[in-house]
Amino acid sequence: MTPRSYLLTLVLLAAVSMQAGDYSKYYQNLPTPVKAVEEVVIPKNEVTLTDFSAVGDGIWVCTEAFKKGISQLTKQGGGRLNVPEGVWLTGPIQLKDNIEIHLDKNAIIYFSPDKRLYLKEDDKAPEKAYPCIRASKAKNIAITGEGIIDGGGQRWRPVKRSKMSDTEWDRYTDMGGMVTEKGDLWYPWQMKNGLPDIADTPQKQEAMRNDLLRFEQCENILLEGVTFQNSPRFHVHPCYSKNIIIDGITVRCPWNAQNGDGIDLSDCHQALIVNATVDVGDDGLCMKSGSQKKGWDIWGCQDVLIQDNTVYHAHGGFVLGSETIGGVRDMVVRHNRFVGTDVGLRFKSGLGRGGKTERMYISDIMMADIAGEAIIFQCDYVNRAAGDDGKEPIITEEMKKRAPDFQDIHISRVVCWGCETGIKASGIPGMNCVHDIDISDCSITHIKAAEDIDGETAKLTRIRVTRSKVRDFKYLQVK
Repeated sequence: MTPRSYLLTLVLLAAVSMQAGDYSKYYQNLPTPVKAVEEVVIPKNEVTLTDFSAVGDGIWVCTEAFKKGISQLTKQGGGRLNVPEGVWLTGPIQLKDNIEIHLDKNAIIYFSPDKRLYLKEDDKAPEKAYPCIRASKAKNIAITGEGIIDGGGQRWRPVKRSKMSDTEWDRYTDMGGMVTEKGDLWYPWQMKNGLPDIADTPQKQEAMRNDLLRFEQCENILLEGVTFQNSPRFHVHPCYSKNIIIDGITVRCPWNAQNGDGIDLSDCHQALIVNATVDVGDDGLCMKSGSQKKGWDIWGCQDVLIQDNTVYHAHGGFVLGSETIGGVRDMVVRHNRFVGTDVGLRFKSGLGRGGKTERMYISDIMMADIAGEAIIFQCDYVNRAAGDDGKEPIITEEMKKRAPDFQDIHISRVVCWGCETGIKASGIPGMNCVHDIDISDCSITHIKAAEDIDGETAKLTRIRVTRSKVRDFKYLQVK
């Protein structure tokens, strides 16, 4: 190799390295300061799953192989566990510090339908099963590659008859299960596969459904390139964690999957979500904040940038709530596209679940074929499980202390072709729940109404609204 070609090689390698770990380009020209993510560094040690007697034939259960591979890397200070081509049947996987799981393009990690594998080994929260992939108080963890991670969720989730065609309904009942007396709901209970149930009623077992990926109190997380699909519950769910990079992943499940959220950040700081594709049964890109955990450092959602993502079916393209108790602040959502979602921008909360929003900027959102509202603010949301009796909750004084406070939200340059209602907003009588929100420079074609705003409980600022007919649609323009 000549000196010149050697130098060129070094320059190219440096460029590739910089491109792989440099996310600074996303933080240019922000409308409000957002703390940038930092690169996640994994040690260079590598092992392969087959080094630990794993067989990718879809029959051999590889739980111990994953455990041994991660354990060996941990003893070396961390590194990459390679998952080669194959179908790797497994029980739950736990990540440790400095561990990366890397999937080849034709690698499928498929989580076993044997629910006993997910039972917790201690008495902490026995009402919940282990997530398929979990980590707790871990630093520098990553899942990368081009493969697929499948949660086998159809053997966990209840399904509603009203959301099923006859053919789909027959596929579920052919697996066994239990249909309610009304015939409106199917539970994966006493299945024909012969595997035992792990609770004494279908309702209790339904409540044990796990997330596909759940990281708690972790720092420095990278999820890149992989497809996460068919979760029993939420798909990608970091909680109370910091410095999170989600880049180029795909999240998908049936459109009618119960609680099939795509990407949820619950009480997370310093996060970047870019280049993701989401097509799910519930909320698409969702920010949540629950109750403060004693002794846990992170609370609320803060310093989050969401850019260049695509959401197809979801209850909402970008969603805030329903829990916002710890507050949501310093967030930028821009240059995303939503096609075929139920709602475009969805802000939902209720008494007992509400908190304050601050410095939230949403812009350059392109939407088409939205079933409901392009933009909605809802303050009477009630979280209901499958089979819920539908009764209104009893409101206590303590719940009133946690009322929604949607404010300091700035929405601009939204283009939506086709929705039922352009902008809908309502708060709670006697409370200042929706206020100081400005919407500008938007174009929305709608079928039913340009806006449905309760002026007594929701205060939105808009500059000059004009309307004109566009074929079968009407046109709302906000400048």
